[in-house]
Amino acid sequence: MAAQEGGWFLLFFCFSPVLETVSWKTAWNSTERTPVVIWHGMGDSCCNPLSMGFIKKLLEQEIPGIYVLSLEIGNSITEDMENSFFMNVNDQVEVVCNILSKDKKLQNGYNALGFSQGGQFLRAVAQRCPSPAMVKLITFGGQHQGVYGLPHCPGQSSHICNWIRKMLNLGAYSSPIQEHLVQAEYWHDPLNEDLYRNKSIFLADINQERGINESYKENLMKLKKFVMVKFLKDSMVDPVDSEWFGFYKVGQAKDTYTLQESVLYQEDRLGLKAMDKASKLEFLTADGDHLQFSEEWFITNIVPYLK
Repeated sequence: MAAQEGGWFLLFFCFSPVLETVSWKTAWNSTERTPVVIWHGMGDSCCNPLSMGFIKKLLEQEIPGIYVLSLEIGNSITEDMENSFFMNVNDQVEVVCNILSKDKKLQNGYNALGFSQGGQFLRAVAQRCPSPAMVKLITFGGQHQGVYGLPHCPGQSSHICNWIRKMLNLGAYSSPIQEHLVQAEYWHDPLNEDLYRNKSIFLADINQERGINESYKENLMKLKKFVMVKFLKDSMVDPVDSEWFGFYKVGQAKDTYTLQESVLYQEDRLGLKAMDKASKLEFLTADGDHLQFSEEWFITNIVPYLK
């Protein structure tokens, strides 16, 4: 079965018939399981039954008694979807930090799953808001070094994405676009690195491009695991290496560098080098296009981190 996530990103689940829920599972107490927080991608919403709604239900099925919070940014599903395009990311992160701090079920810690742009947004939560504590972070196709292109934008949001492309081409780093266009806030132009570092109001900040915020580093290093999933046939994230913290080399948009080759890693600006040496970083792959994976793959590769 294939399911489409709204907007730029597609979420496919090729799964066998849903397993029947065994009656004894309901007897498990939710406090015995670390809760899970989910943040969706561009053009999607908290509760789409074919994407985040499905993931929530699958987790509840595989880990009986678990509490799963799928983040809704706004007062409705429509507003949530619109905010994934047009609400300042820094404001979104602040809203989420407030939601998490008030949720009594999360106060002993939680695991986080970020899908596409939700991946780098949840990383910002980990870096900026250490209470309640994020225990493990798993990102699916997250653009940790940003993007330099918007290759595909199918589905109902295609007209929005066509407009976004025009705005990015006109001036991704102009103040009005940075303040009000989500995708501009993780737009990374390798041909204009100085402009990116100076004008990016979100990604350059959380990636310590302008200086070192020691709390960002200390908070991220508190994670027990930071798992990054890269989609080997990804045709939407440009470059796909961004999903593992790689990116285009400075001054061109062809050859890429890896996380380990980056200044971010070598100078250990975020603590990723130390985390790597402590076996806290894990790099997974899925053999599909952006956010394409089977139910079996998810259960085999992801669920064990959450149990």
